[in-house]
Amino acid sequence: MTVHERTDLPRARRIVVKVGSSSISGENAHRIPAIIAGLAAAHERGTEVVLVSSGAIATGMPFLELGERPTDLATQQAAAAVGQNVLVYRYQEALRPYRIVAGQVLLTAGDLENPTHRSNAKRAMERLLGLRLLPIVNENDTVATHEIRFGDNDRLAALVAQLIGADALVLLSDIDQLYTRPPSEPGAAPIDRVAYGDDLQGFEFGSVVVNSVGTGGAATKVSAARLAADGGIGVLVTSADLVDEALRGAAIGTWFAPNSAPLRASATAPVRTAR
Repeated sequence: MTVHERTDLPRARRIVVKVGSSSISGENAHRIPAIIAGLAAAHERGTEVVLVSSGAIATGMPFLELGERPTDLATQQAAAAVGQNVLVYRYQEALRPYRIVAGQVLLTAGDLENPTHRSNAKRAMERLLGLRLLPIVNENDTVATHEIRFGDNDRLAALVAQLIGADALVLLSDIDQLYTRPPSEPGAAPIDRVAYGDDLQGFEFGSVVVNSVGTGGAATKVSAARLAADGGIGVLVTSADLVDEALRGAAIGTWFAPNSAPLRASATAPVRTAR
């Protein structure tokens, strides 16, 4: 079905949910079961759910005795190789009470630009969903290079939503919704809804930030939301703590209304990624 407003989310056929590193790694790893509980409830209602999860590098850092996110590519790759394994294990443990099995899908930007790889990725995820499994998607940090990265997993989530024809995209953050400027600054006002084509030039979302565990920020979420909305996919930006309420259609977060007349890409058409 077409998801025009957030109240339509409980009836969506297929939803992509993205969660960031800071929400599920380090001292916040305990939040994984609560996030999974929200996804499992949507799964029980019949919604097909794809989870795009950051956090491989951040999860692997303690095992490499790293106090902060590494800056060199080789160490990032090593941390990702360790962390991806642990991260998926944690998700599967959280899914066990609901008798849902996870399926890992690792992608590079090149996979979505190569027609054959793109088609294969789409087919694999379609099959996982058809089997009522939960695809967990992440960038393949172990083999990706600086030149061919997605840039951030918000963009990856938007591209995955387009790839599989999702009805909606939910971008989970550390804040309840977007604001007209950083919420810590005076005069920051919450943004409830962004109509398709709205001019956001007057708002101060800030540039991409890098913290001790990951990359991202309000600006990347706005960019990804507009990318998905262009393709006719409604987008909700809200807190990871509110995922269950979000998928039940509660009046929370910032809603990006979809383009009512999108130009749908073909199943094998390449999507140009950020450089």
